[in-house]
Amino acid sequence: MAATAEKYAQWGKGLAQGEQQKRNTEAALHEMQKPLTRHADDEDLERMLRERERDGDPMAGLLRRKKEKEAKNRNEKPRYSGPMPPPNRFNIYPGYRWDGVDRSNGFEQKRYARLADQKAVQDMAYKWSVEDM
Repeated sequence: MAATAEKYAQWGKGLAQGEQQKRNTEAALHEMQKPLTRHADDEDLERMLRERERDGDPMAGLLRRKKEKEAKNRNEKPRYSGPMPPPNRFNIYPGYRWDGVDRSNGFEQKRYARLADQKAVQDMAYKWSVEDM
């Protein structure tokens, strides 16, 4: 009974938040293990100083572009890059292999035309109803 209560208490707190708290605790313990004074051979200090961006650094732009390109290549899936596709009711973007040919039976276009007609009729009815006010 106590094990299930403990499990539900952990789930109520949030699994991702628990993992983040654990990582923060480990990072704090790692920092506490270090000596108070830092010397030239401190690897963490060296890494921190290398990652810091400074004003007027001529290589900063190149390194930033390189990091962005690596992050883009790592995370991003290919996307369709041709002309704008026809709209659809779910706003789904076509796959990156789409050749740009619309092979639909025209349902989406008819649907959008019908919605536009209904909106125009509603606007006209509203304007007619408030015409003599």
